[in-house]
Amino acid sequence: MKLTARTSLIKRLLCGAGWLLAGVAGATAGKAAEYAPTVELTARPAGAAPAGMVWIPGGEFSMGAAAATQEVCGGLDTVDDARPVHRVAVDGFWMDATEVTNEAFAKFVAATGYVTVAERTPRAEDFPGVPKELLVPGGAVFTPTDGRVPLDNALQWWRYVPGANWRHPEGPASDLRGKEKLPVVQVAYEDAAAYARWAGKRLPTEAEWEFAARGGLTGMNYPWGNELKPGGKWAANIWQGDFPWHNAAADGFVGAAPVGSFKTNGYGLHDMAGNVWEWCADWYRPDEYAREVAAVPGVVRNPHGPAREMSFDPQEPGQAKRVQRGGSFLCTALYCSRYVVGSRGKGAPDTGSNHLGFRCVQEAPAPGKTP
Repeated sequence: MKLTARTSLIKRLLCGAGWLLAGVAGATAGKAAEYAPTVELTARPAGAAPAGMVWIPGGEFSMGAAAATQEVCGGLDTVDDARPVHRVAVDGFWMDATEVTNEAFAKFVAATGYVTVAERTPRAEDFPGVPKELLVPGGAVFTPTDGRVPLDNALQWWRYVPGANWRHPEGPASDLRGKEKLPVVQVAYEDAAAYARWAGKRLPTEAEWEFAARGGLTGMNYPWGNELKPGGKWAANIWQGDFPWHNAAADGFVGAAPVGSFKTNGYGLHDMAGNVWEWCADWYRPDEYAREVAAVPGVVRNPHGPAREMSFDPQEPGQAKRVQRGGSFLCTALYCSRYVVGSRGKGAPDTGSNHLGFRCVQEAPAPGKTP
């Protein structure tokens, strides 16, 4: 990464990650005509499930979001990166039922001595012109404002905090005591990938993630259906109240929630909407779905996204980015509705924050493969 000022780093951390994406209030329902029924594979691998994982049967489904949203950070440009809705087939696989926890990540670090990106001192050659005293390890931390503010400048509620990392998610004064079951955050893409390799797993493709998040449903806004509060109860950890200064915490949580705090979707997965963003393996570009449809008439099978050199974000040309999915505890219909299951996020792979984590998948034997 080549940047010329610390403010550029902060702006990339905040705007470039694609977290702050405004949606229509209540998340506009998808157009039913654009979605064909999900068709699940019936084969399942023999034997017991790997610990903490659930079987995702794979099959064919309609991928994408039917209604475009708008992005505040970087300009009021219509976001069409989740269109067109198109048919995709994925093989069956195992997936972590929850996001990877602090407890699990600590075991990985203890076994390997791994040092995360946020714990490493930034190299001067990567930041030409930045004073040496500013090149300190740290991460992006959400900081509520003192009152209502215009929602046109994310730097009002995001700070680069020296010393923020997975052990200290909000900075040096924070720690993990009593937070063992919370999702690990402040992890860059390479940190998540390193954990996955150690665990004998990998990160999910974007198509696998969305198939799993839909839980067998067709064209619904959320992993559980089209109603944001089924039965009058919050089904995910998202922001309630006036963003970014007052979180009413009607769902019971101001920040990240312990994994498994909310009901599962149809495949037994927790927190596929809200809580923390999750890394996916694909490189990002906004027109990838259109490119796939043009290249592969009919059903696109097991897509893996573009090559790194083809990754492109019009907001930040020259910075390759990875896909992120699911939204976080900061998402709100007033400002960010990326808990809508078909929507997309993106982030520089060397960037973490206190609302970004991951979960892993594991390959299945032949009986789960697409025909």
